[in-house]
Amino acid sequence: MDAGSECSPVIKSQSRAPLHTKTSKDNLDRFIPNRSAMDFDYAHYMLTGSKTGKENPIATSPSREAYRKRLADSLDMNRTRILAFRNKPPTPSETVSTDCSSSIRCSEPVKSRRYIPQTSERTLDAPDLVDDYYLNLLDWGSTNVLAIALANTVYLWDASDGNTSELVTVDDDTGPVTSVKWAPDGRHISVGLNNSDVQLWESASNKLLRTLRGCHQSRVGSLDWNNHILTTGGMDGQIVNNDVRIRSHIVETYSGHHQEVCGLKWSASGQQLASGGNDNLLHIWDRSTSSVNSRTQWLHRLEEHTAAVKALAWCPFQANLLASGGGGGDKCIKFWNTHTGSCLNSVDTGSQVCALLWNKNERELLSSHGFTQNQLTLWKYPSMVKMAELTGHTSRVLFMAQSPDGCTVASAAGDETLRLWNVFGSPEVAAKANARKAVTEPFAHLNRIR
Repeated sequence: MDAGSECSPVIKSQSRAPLHTKTSKDNLDRFIPNRSAMDFDYAHYMLTGSKTGKENPIATSPSREAYRKRLADSLDMNRTRILAFRNKPPTPSETVSTDCSSSIRCSEPVKSRRYIPQTSERTLDAPDLVDDYYLNLLDWGSTNVLAIALANTVYLWDASDGNTSELVTVDDDTGPVTSVKWAPDGRHISVGLNNSDVQLWESASNKLLRTLRGCHQSRVGSLDWNNHILTTGGMDGQIVNNDVRIRSHIVETYSGHHQEVCGLKWSASGQQLASGGNDNLLHIWDRSTSSVNSRTQWLHRLEEHTAAVKALAWCPFQANLLASGGGGGDKCIKFWNTHTGSCLNSVDTGSQVCALLWNKNERELLSSHGFTQNQLTLWKYPSMVKMAELTGHTSRVLFMAQSPDGCTVASAAGDETLRLWNVFGSPEVAAKANARKAVTEPFAHLNRIR
């Protein structure tokens, strides 16, 4: 008992009082190595092998020496101590994540990539669909009813139960139907005709409410609503605002196009109107500059497209951002600041751009095309990287419409089929996205800052 003999004075002093019981940890002497905490294999290596290596160095290349050092670091072979006088600290609890290098990185959730089906969810027959780029024959109302014009007849398809009904069939001397557009309430629908008339229908009762005449001299190929104002665009190049509440319905006329007006879209605020025509022109009209007694002058006249401008889409998350698409001689999608009239970007898609739709829940844009692939292309904005290309149509995809929840897109093509695509996600995911985006962007409600 060498340790006892060295500490005999201490034992004598403690014999006068009751002995205090110590644990094995407390009884460890700091001058005696703790065998349980020692690595005997490493100690043997340090006392034998490493010494020989240092005294008889072998000429090695710098890369081999660097590899040796990295290997030694990874195996913890650069220790200088052989003896250990205390136990190793306890290993960290497994409940603590070691994947996060900082609290900031841990707090950021990793967003999984949305699955985009490459095939249509449903395909419906659309016989006698007029294969005309300049018309607008498809629209999806706020009550989840899809309207499509096939030759002289307008059909309604209820997406909730799949039932189809006929709204109206016009005579040959007034048809075919050249445009359809739901009113914001989802109960009333406007129907443009080849003879220049525009009819207003109540969908639930299939009742014709009134016929607007005198707006145009030829067919009405484009329509859009701004509250109680129905805006019509005709082959005569005229754009007319009609107040459907009053007898003398024509309240304003926009003149700027020299050929057929094939695209009309009001901004979400109802302050600006975008119009595209077969004259390759894109106009921005502002209600603040409107005139009752004279023809209204455009705010911006944009001449960068080199083919007809039919595809128009206002951005849902930036009030003054407009996307436009050109026809077969242009093939470009262009983005515009409608306050300044400047072109922000232009992307050559390689084919005729027939229609454009923004994703209401993500920063994405969907375009439909003609020859050669007749595809739908999903783009990431603003990078304009292709996220998906949806094929299935065998002729140019002339028309697109978006469901009220913003998730499903209907496309109609010259192949006389109507396809439904789940391209913008599921309604459940969209509802969560809308909840996260409850805070609107600053100044989104303002047309301009003076």
